[in-house]
Amino acid sequence: MQRHDVVVIGAGLAGLACATHLTRAGVDVVVLEASDAVGGRVRTDMVDQMLLDRGFQLLNPAYPALAGVVDLDALSLCSFEAGVVIAYEQGRTVLADPRRSFADLAASCDRATGTVRSKLRLARYVARTLPHGGRRIADRPDVPYGRALAEAGVEGYLSQRVLFPFLAGVLGEDRQESSRVFVDLLLRTFARGIPALPTGGMQSLPNQLARGLPAGAVATGQRVVRVRPGRVRTADAELAASCVVIAADPETGTQLAGLPTPQMRALTTFYHRAAISPTSRKLLHIDGDRRGPVVNSAVVSDVSPQYCVSGALIATTVLGSHTDAATANAVQAQLALIYGVDTSRWELVATYAIPHALPAMLSPLMPRQSVACGDGVYIAGDHRDTASIQGALVSGHRTAVAVLGQLGIASPPLDNGWSGLTMNDQG
Repeated sequence: MQRHDVVVIGAGLAGLACATHLTRAGVDVVVLEASDAVGGRVRTDMVDQMLLDRGFQLLNPAYPALAGVVDLDALSLCSFEAGVVIAYEQGRTVLADPRRSFADLAASCDRATGTVRSKLRLARYVARTLPHGGRRIADRPDVPYGRALAEAGVEGYLSQRVLFPFLAGVLGEDRQESSRVFVDLLLRTFARGIPALPTGGMQSLPNQLARGLPAGAVATGQRVVRVRPGRVRTADAELAASCVVIAADPETGTQLAGLPTPQMRALTTFYHRAAISPTSRKLLHIDGDRRGPVVNSAVVSDVSPQYCVSGALIATTVLGSHTDAATANAVQAQLALIYGVDTSRWELVATYAIPHALPAMLSPLMPRQSVACGDGVYIAGDHRDTASIQGALVSGHRTAVAVLGQLGIASPPLDNGWSGLTMNDQG
């Protein structure tokens, strides 16, 4: 029987982050991954010289948890522009961050995306999230974010045409029921950093984490069927360990741990290839009038040319899990309205329907849920923190700190930049 100090189940971001912190402390760790590669929900396929992320995903370099764990320079990040294109029945306009795109200032004052007064109220609202880390965000009462924005006077076209459609793609829901605390954290991050794509696709991130582990520390194709204190059973072997960390996907992980399954959001990404790019801007495109199922779309090959060697690659997000022809046809028709071009000759190259794309972040938010299941078993994942790359990495770090404590090994204090959200951080 193999024996290790720690067995980590799942080579997603949380599991890899946990293993990274543990190995740096000198702990013997093995990571068991059921699939054929690392990454979990952060995977990229190579098809016909195209990079297809399994679901439209972005990496915001402003996530505090990246520091000290990820070499951002090695990822060769390609940034979007700081703003969005809003399509509506009368045309298209740009709403951009005036600090980063002064040339779009006049367009950003367009009343089609809200009054100047409402935009100033939004700027004031976002500014409240910036100082004092996450402390100020967490100290205010948590309510559904739609209510919080309305109470702040952010309403009209700005909310209906811009914020609600934009956040629908980020949160996986369009009823504005997600936590105000979580949305404030997102707005803070968007204000501090510009989302980007790694040159080699989103899987470059977990690949880099895995390469930083000792040789042989990650074993793929190893599906775990049972977890007991000090024991992990796969389909053909049993491993012994002082501690076990369950960092599998939320559904599998909570089943192995005997915990309630968290509510999850479903998203579908449609990838189209066009002969030429339908836009001149490296911006997320939104249909402000919601004339179909699309919540956002972007020409990812304009941002990172390696995503498509020949032609232009367009990634489009729809809420829910959809693989039917009717939805695909509706998406292609709506894209013609969003970009203002004929899309009839666009090739649908892939559809990724992801029923468990991200955990629901409902109010009142309970971040920093306990990672300890008892008897040396721990659980990690964004469903224990916040639904984001940041949340996954923080959860992995928190779990590593708890494991090191059980093993009697000193660890550096947890400092991930969102230190205000520590009211439930009891390990």
